[in-house]
Amino acid sequence: AHRPSSSSSSLLASNNCQQLNPAKLSRQQVENRFTMMFRMLALSLLVTAQTTNAFQPLSFVPKSAAPSSPAAPWRAPMSTQMVAGGAERAYGGEEYYEGVRIGPPPDLPSLLLHNRIVYIGMPLVPAVTELVIAELLYLNYESTTDPITMYINSSGTTTADGQPVGFETEAFAIADVMKYVRPPVHTVALGQAFGAAAMLLSQGKRGQRYALPNATILLNQPKSQARGQASDIAIKAREVMHNRKTTCDLIASACGKRSEDVMRDCSRVKYLQPNEAVEYGLIDKVIDTKGQFSANPSFLGALQ
Repeated sequence: AHRPSSSSSSLLASNNCQQLNPAKLSRQQVENRFTMMFRMLALSLLVTAQTTNAFQPLSFVPKSAAPSSPAAPWRAPMSTQMVAGGAERAYGGEEYYEGVRIGPPPDLPSLLLHNRIVYIGMPLVPAVTELVIAELLYLNYESTTDPITMYINSSGTTTADGQPVGFETEAFAIADVMKYVRPPVHTVALGQAFGAAAMLLSQGKRGQRYALPNATILLNQPKSQARGQASDIAIKAREVMHNRKTTCDLIASACGKRSEDVMRDCSRVKYLQPNEAVEYGLIDKVIDTKGQFSANPSFLGALQ
């Protein structure tokens, strides 16, 4: 075997002493070694971050319950308990009702959607139109026979004081989808149904258009939001007149009236109480019987 020379042995011993005794190292050597250590630590953390999902909590997997195949990960058995209102609370603290996860009030539209209820409670701005159309299309996919109930409490494309906030095309989009989907759409007015919202109220299935006793229905004509040069205002005015004619044609078709008569009524603000709306043909019935709505979430049968 090769034996190291005395000079090499002394050199190794000197290096080992320097490694074991940091006090004998120069300042530059100490900085270099600490820099190397930090680089190795950062590299190890980077590799760990790339191979670990930080948003998935780690869980203990007992050996007896470990899966034989990596395609079927082990999960803890989910236990449920009944809570107030007939809901079930799962192992993770989430509550379910008839298999649908429910939560605080911001998730209330999901619970209404589960019972095939669409609620319009704001002016018809693009965000509202997007949500209503998405709900109608989803309910059409879920069932093509079960009816959809649409509750309307909206000032249309204007605010309560008459300031325009949306375009009539928002209401036209909802009306077209109401006719496009296969399930019948039942409409119920509560609070207010002004302008374009009144038009949507009339687009429900004939015989299934309702209003609560203290609802107010208003017929009016669209308002122009034109600004700019005279030629631009003239173009916008023609578009507003076209939207007015389309709105009146839809109402006339739903009410069984002539379009000229509806346009004359919409030329000025025309308020209709529920009973007057029935006579006008805008709705079919006023819901004034106490207890007609059941407390059961599947109360749609009360409208039959």
